[in-house]
Amino acid sequence: MGARGLYVGRRAAALLAALLLALLAALLALAALYGRCRQEEPPSPRLPRPSPTAPSLTTPLGPAPSTASGRRLPRNLLPLHYDLELWPRVRPGQAGPFAFSGQVNITVHCLQDTDAAVLHSSGLRSRGAAVVRGPLSEAGAVVEVAGLRLDAAGEVAVLELRGRLRAGRRYVLQLGFQGRLEEDLDGLFLTRYTDQGLSSMLIASQLEPTYARTVYPCFDEPAMKATFNIRIVHDPSYVALSNMPAIDVSEMKDENGSLWTVTKFNTSLKMSTYLTAFVICAFDYVTRTERGNEIRIWARKEAVKNGYVDYALNITGPIFSFLEDLLNISYPLPKTDLVALPDFGAGAMENWGLMTFQESSLMYQPSDKFTSRKAMIAIIVSHELGHQWFGNLVTMNWWNDLWLNEGLASYFEYLGAIFIEPKLSLDKIFYDHVVQPVLREDNERGVRSLSETEEKIKGSFSLISLFDSITYSKGASITWMLSGFLTEKLFIRALTSYLKEFSFSNANQDDLWTHIQMVVDAQNEVQLPASVKQIMDSWTCQNGFPVLTLNLTTGTISQEQFLNKKNENSTDSYNNTWIIPISWMRNGSSQPLMWLDKTSKVFPEMQVSESEYDWVLLNVNLNGYYRVNYDQLNLKRLARLLENDPKVRSHFFSQAYKFGYIQIETALELTKYLAREDELFIWNMVLLNLVPENLESTLKNYEVYPLLKKYLLKRMLPIYHYYSGFIRENIDALEDDYFAQVYLEKLFATACWLGLQDCLNLSSELYAKWMDNPEYKIPLLIRRTVCCYGVAVGTDKEWNFAWEMYNRTDSTKEDTDILLSALSCAKESWLLYRVVWWRGFIILYAVTKDIGHRIAWEFVTENWPLLNERYGKQPALG
Repeated sequence: MGARGLYVGRRAAALLAALLLALLAALLALAALYGRCRQEEPPSPRLPRPSPTAPSLTTPLGPAPSTASGRRLPRNLLPLHYDLELWPRVRPGQAGPFAFSGQVNITVHCLQDTDAAVLHSSGLRSRGAAVVRGPLSEAGAVVEVAGLRLDAAGEVAVLELRGRLRAGRRYVLQLGFQGRLEEDLDGLFLTRYTDQGLSSMLIASQLEPTYARTVYPCFDEPAMKATFNIRIVHDPSYVALSNMPAIDVSEMKDENGSLWTVTKFNTSLKMSTYLTAFVICAFDYVTRTERGNEIRIWARKEAVKNGYVDYALNITGPIFSFLEDLLNISYPLPKTDLVALPDFGAGAMENWGLMTFQESSLMYQPSDKFTSRKAMIAIIVSHELGHQWFGNLVTMNWWNDLWLNEGLASYFEYLGAIFIEPKLSLDKIFYDHVVQPVLREDNERGVRSLSETEEKIKGSFSLISLFDSITYSKGASITWMLSGFLTEKLFIRALTSYLKEFSFSNANQDDLWTHIQMVVDAQNEVQLPASVKQIMDSWTCQNGFPVLTLNLTTGTISQEQFLNKKNENSTDSYNNTWIIPISWMRNGSSQPLMWLDKTSKVFPEMQVSESEYDWVLLNVNLNGYYRVNYDQLNLKRLARLLENDPKVRSHFFSQAYKFGYIQIETALELTKYLAREDELFIWNMVLLNLVPENLESTLKNYEVYPLLKKYLLKRMLPIYHYYSGFIRENIDALEDDYFAQVYLEKLFATACWLGLQDCLNLSSELYAKWMDNPEYKIPLLIRRTVCCYGVAVGTDKEWNFAWEMYNRTDSTKEDTDILLSALSCAKESWLLYRVVWWRGFIILYAVTKDIGHRIAWEFVTENWPLLNERYGKQPALG
């Protein structure tokens, strides 16, 4: 959030843009040249002489995946069990390059006669000749392998056989392998960190969606579940973790006589390959047991000692118990490890029995009293625990129904968080964090539907692209809507039936609809206008969402796709029509649920009289995945109510309060009362919908634009002064006010951007206090804004101090992000045009003052040879 109130002429801005484009082109050329150099193959890592279980290097099995391929394996072999050994060849303090080796024996059931075994493998090299034993009913039987054929594009290895595998028989595929241990945070990776002042390394895995094949040859599809016996060979100074408890720890020597530790784990439950997990580290842990489930939180020794993971430990067991009781299905594993990784690209991962987290998502400092930080950790932990049922116990058949994993887990994360932090408002926090953000994204042309066909998710389709807000937030939103019109009691009953039916197996969304329909058919309380499948497919199988327009005079509600013209040539069977549950109230009284299953429908109950006190409000429960547009008659009546009825405010401002559906003059008329609004949740809705990021360019052609800032500022003054009093005198008084912690930054930043002198003065005061004493902590709730405007209204002295603090070795990532943004808030052009060279990033910040946006480009360079050659200097401030 850069300084937004800085201006130059359009001609100057155009010249600046041209200069920036020229610089961008030059940097892109450098990046391309650097990329070509990086693509040169480095020498293969030198490994110790292989043991008998890891024969000498032979055939390469293909490159590492550039995208997550959706190509399917043939269905003639079904994996039943893996015996897997992994041996990362890493010693503490060792210099790279790093590698790992291993052996996998896969027991398969042959479903159809075949003379080839096809399985996934990518970026691995085979070690020794592959062997196929069996059929297992015949002692000592072997099927001779004629050769290993590679398909790098499909990320598969094909064992071509001289004989045939026979349907109904079982066989064992034996393959030795070797791979590179990179620092790229995918597959099996190595990462470096500092603990208690010492440099350390750890090894961890991230296998979703299709990185298991980069670690060991396997049948890397979610429906190809199997059990696993895992063995990890590692340096004795490390501890090894996997999905199941360790059952044996022994020692072995390699061919050079060096000592290694071998950790063997119990047989896993039947699970998908992407859920297998490995961590090899020198962490400490804290532990407790909940209903026989041993829970351990692992982290850097320094973090454990300081109590940073105690909160996560205290909430994990109760959330487990809450979900067990709610779903009436016990967690099936005897232990759960949660590991806080200093560097982890996925944020968090639900591996069965061994969940991994970016450490900032799991750590809470006891000195941090604010509810928002606890709530964030509770939400993330609840999400991953929800996956233990939705994703791990029951997994989607294929990635096209990924929302059955992520959408349901994203719904239950809020139920778990509210259970742990009951002061939070479920309706408000869910609508604000989940529904509103995805509604803003789900109106673009080309946005996909929630559930695609299996045929569409195949070939070179990047599965990584499915892990987006549509899958997570839209999936959670339509789940919330579904629970709302079914009632939570029926919805949970249906989920329990679904989970029990498909435990340790796979399902698609039709399976879920079937179990919901069974529950609906068995009762008489809830009546639906169509089958569950018809209703829900209208939400999951077409993209976008509807906006409802209500005409109070006729009682007519019509629907159309929000902000998107209907494609006349579309063959979509839904024809931009949804089957919509409508919760509503009239004159303050809740009314029975209504359904709109056509493009337009008359509801006589919604016709109003001539009285200005007769009004209607739709989507009052906020759990409908749609927006609402009211006619001028209803808007006029609601405007009067907004001054007196807080409940109406909350529901109204979260609806279709958007440019394009409501005239700007009408929108401003509805905000006249805001000087008396003291709820930050509502202010956030107003600022979100009336003050978009591109406010100036959106409104500059309106006559009201010159008066807009003055208009908004006048109404913001009371709530600003209320909270600025807390900032100056007693910020700790807000420690239980979740919405103040979440929304105060936006309110404060808007006030400063509007030019409120008290806000600018307060920013300068707090920033100066920090400069006088670098150990002073600017209140976290407004730290980003204070740093930005402290630099913006200051001189090069303030800018240089931000730069100095940015480069401190003890700065957290959160602090460096804030300071990086603050550096771009300076008004002086010679400060704005500085190029910052630091830690492998080339960052150009410039404020194009005509639109008030910060433009930044980042190029990761890892090393500096070409840059040093080009610029003749090491990374420095230039």
